[in-house]
Amino acid sequence: MSLASKLRRIALERQGLLKSNPFGRGKQATLRAIEQLGYVQIDTISVVARAHHHVLWSRVDNYRPEFLDRLVRERKLFEYWSHAAAWMPMSDYRFALPRMAKLNGERNWFENCDKKLQHEILKRIEIEGPMRARDFTDPHHRSNGWWEWKPAKQALEQLFMQGELMVSSREGFQKVYDLPERVLPDWVDTRQPSLDAYAAYLIDSNLRAHGFASLVSMTYLRKGQQLRAAVKRQLDARIEDESLTTVDLANGAQLYIDPELLESRAPRSSAQVRILSPFDNAVIQRQRGRELFEFDYQIECYLPASKRQFGYFCLPIMYRDRLVGRVDCKAHRATGRLEIKSLHVEHRVDEAFSAAFEREILSFAAFNGCDQVLVTPGESNPYLQGFQSRR
Repeated sequence: MSLASKLRRIALERQGLLKSNPFGRGKQATLRAIEQLGYVQIDTISVVARAHHHVLWSRVDNYRPEFLDRLVRERKLFEYWSHAAAWMPMSDYRFALPRMAKLNGERNWFENCDKKLQHEILKRIEIEGPMRARDFTDPHHRSNGWWEWKPAKQALEQLFMQGELMVSSREGFQKVYDLPERVLPDWVDTRQPSLDAYAAYLIDSNLRAHGFASLVSMTYLRKGQQLRAAVKRQLDARIEDESLTTVDLANGAQLYIDPELLESRAPRSSAQVRILSPFDNAVIQRQRGRELFEFDYQIECYLPASKRQFGYFCLPIMYRDRLVGRVDCKAHRATGRLEIKSLHVEHRVDEAFSAAFEREILSFAAFNGCDQVLVTPGESNPYLQGFQSRR
């Protein structure tokens, strides 16, 4: 087995994607999955099941959205900003504090956010209890898009980002805001971590979630030369005490990994297909996908239609230990149909792929509340022939 194949299997095994139910089943498995991954990204796009639900379904076979809602209400998870909006284990709360401190001092999340309004909102929530943005009505404000939220919404988000409010739950997809002291369990460590403690957290959480990581991926979208230098110092120290070693890929990437993990037997892979979310933890770092999987992925929903190569919301396809292609789907929930708009298989696959893909797409359809899989007329692909004949 090649080194690249072994590393791919290690990464996918740590991500919980190589075997069924690696974290168990039910609500507690959902929590264990998020603790292993470190976060699950929240996304609003609903062409298919939203990203946070999709990521968890990929790892917990009997996952249901209410599992996530209950974990938030039970204070096992909290909502904040990782590299993007995310739910994270409550035990990691203190490592959100450095970002909160910056937004409370160095800059605003929203430019010129009204300080007086922020104070008024805090007082109202303190007296009246948890509130949503729509509880602060402004009949004179007309929004032309999400970037022109009414002033109260901007103030709420500013207070949330600087840590003076937390999201206690969501109603539908609307945030419910409350004071941190009414949301945080009493066991949560609220001490600001030192730079070195924060650097160690980034290293350890990345190694736990992926098995290995580069310096770039450990500091992914984390700004500041001081933080990067602190991470590098700790990596050098771990190399010195032999708790980590380095591996250089052919493309020049340098990875840090536990030498015992590198020398151990590679995890087994099977003829299993996984249809992943574009925001799945295993693929969200596009550079890592290119370096490790030779898979160049870009989500195209933010591009004009004329510039899309693969489709509006193409989903990466994992087979065995490779990312082999992408499928563009749309869930028509009202009619119970999952539409396959296009399928692109870009890496060589064996004869077991077709049956494995069919099983996965039918399971994915059911997860999306659909009992039929249909192919867009005119889309031609040998792996879709069975579905085309059902029209």
